[in-house]
Order: sequence, then C-alpha cells, then structure tokens
Amino acid sequence: MADKAPAWVDPVMRAGYGARALVYLVVGGLALSAVFWGGAAQGTQNALADLKQVTFGNLLLWIIGLGLIAYTLWRVIDAGMDLSDEGSGAKGVVARIAGAVTGLIHGVLGIAIIGLGTGQNGGGSGGGAENWTARLMSLPYGPSLVAIAGGVVIAAGLYYIQKGLRGKYKEDIRVTRMTERLDPLMKAGFVAEGVIVGMVGGFLLYAGLTSDPGQAGGVGQALGYARSMSFGAILFATLAVGLLCFALENAVEAVYRIVPRRAGPDVQTLASKAKQKAKEHAPG
Repeated sequence: MADKAPAWVDPVMRAGYGARALVYLVVGGLALSAVFWGGAAQGTQNALADLKQVTFGNLLLWIIGLGLIAYTLWRVIDAGMDLSDEGSGAKGVVARIAGAVTGLIHGVLGIAIIGLGTGQNGGGSGGGAENWTARLMSLPYGPSLVAIAGGVVIAAGLYYIQKGLRGKYKEDIRVTRMTERLDPLMKAGFVAEGVIVGMVGGFLLYAGLTSDPGQAGGVGQALGYARSMSFGAILFATLAVGLLCFALENAVEAVYRIVPRRAGPDVQTLASKAKQKAKEHAPG
C-alpha cells in the first residue's frame, strides 16, 4: 500500500496546499483590515489583484496560480488512485468525487490568477460569480443547473463544517508538538470556511430559483452579507479571523499532511493519537 503513490505526488500536494494558504491569507487579511480600517470585503480574485501593486506582485500571482493548478493535479490523482485511502464504498466514492471537483474549481481559479499576473484579466469588476452564473443560465435548463450547483455548494459548505467539528482533517496530519497546538485554530478554520462556502451556495441557489444571475455572489459578497446582518460586525470579524485560521490550516497541511498510500499504517496522525488516548482513558 505504501508504495502505490508515485513519489512526485508529495511535492505537488504540498505546493497546492501552500498556494491555498497564500490565497486565504490574502483574502482573510484584507477582510480583517476592513474590520479595523473600513472598506468593503473583497472577493478572491479582487483581493489577489491587489498583489499587482506590490514588488514582484506578478511573480507572486504566477506562483499562487501554478500552485493552485498543482492542487488540482493532486486532487484529481488522489481521487483516481485513492491516495487518501477513502475506499470504494459509497461514502468513499462521494469523498473522492468531492475532492476532484474541489480541485477542478481551484484549477479554474489558478488559471484566472495567472491571467492577473500576465495582465490579461484586470480582476476589478467584482462580477466573476455573476458572469459565470449568467453564462450557465444561457444554456438549456440553465436556471435549474444553477440551482443544482447551488445545492451542491451548500452541501460542500456543510461538509467543511462537519469535517471541522468532527475532526476528520486530523486523519491525514502528522502528530507533532506544533500540529497539536494549532489544532483548535485548524478546526475553527474549517468551520468558518464551511459557513462562507454555504453562503455562496445559497446565493447560487437563489439565483437559479429566481433566474437572476445578479443574485449570485462569491466570497466577497458572502462577507458583505454577513456584515449587513444583526450583529454583523462581530460575525464579519469572526469570519475574517476564520479565513486566516483556514489559511493556517492549509499551511499546516503543506508541511505536515501525509499521503496515506505512501506513508503506510505506522505513521501517527492527530486522529490516531486521539484514538490511542481515548483507549488509555477508557474505563476497565
């Protein structure tokens, strides 16, 4: 089992998670700055477009874009070869398909970010979600497709939340003093990401039901909506910090994540250590 995954998968996986960490660091950092200094929350592409203003910004955009494409490659190969050892049962197949879809979405984002780095995409319109929704609605049964997509994204958000609350992410993270200390922050990151993804799915679902692509929205719109609610300032700040926690979680995965089909059964993970502790403290 341990030699099933090719050796080159490991650095590709780490590059992918590292790129995701940078994406959420920028988006979460800008959202948190909006908490203290005002301004609107920005979506992913608009936030990353701001990197063009810093030294070597275009190079950084290329690095992030290529990293996200690496993440796509990892997820597709992971799903096809079952490198995370999800299994071939119904639950495992669903998890593998979800991983592949997540990877493909990040690949599209990676291509768009490379476009920012080459100057082919200004990224300033803020209408990315609306534009894609409008294109999808122009197809036969388009509004229904958008509504279905919204339901799928809502399900993905719920998956992130339960993954954080149940600690499923611990199954693939190596035990170290660092990962044990950062575990609560990683859990918070998954929950925050799930809430935001679920809100994006809600926008898509409503857009499909109303046949109005203008109702669709991405991360920026989700944060803005949270800010407009009762106690919105507190919720907005909480989600901003949560995005930074999710950036941290991805950084941890970039360094400490294992590939089960390469690591073998003897590597201790956060999950296996938790099970070991539970057995030691069990009565009798």
